[in-house]
Amino acid sequence: MSDTATRRKRLRIRAWRRGIKEMDLILGGYADDRLAGMDETEIATFEAALDENDHDLFAWVTGQDAPPARFVPLMAELSARNSGRAR
Repeated sequence: MSDTATRRKRLRIRAWRRGIKEMDLILGGYADDRLAGMDETEIATFEAALDENDHDLFAWVTGQDAPPARFVPLMAELSARNSGRAR
C-alpha cells in the first residue's frame, strides 16, 4: 500500500471515530465520498481539520461560528452536504 493510500485509510478511520456522533456522520460520510479523489493539498487541509476540536468543527459546519480562513472552503462544502441530507 502506498504512503498516500495508507494516509487516506488512516484519515477515513479518524473521520469515523470522532468525539461526537454528529461529527462522525458529517466527517465520515465526507471521507467516504471524497477522500479517494482528493489531491495532496485537499488531504492536508482535511487532515488539519481532523486535528481540530469536534465542538469547534460542529460550530463551523453549522454556521454558529466562522471557521479559520484555511478551513472556509472545506466547512462550506461540509455545510452544504450536511444541509442537503437534513432535507
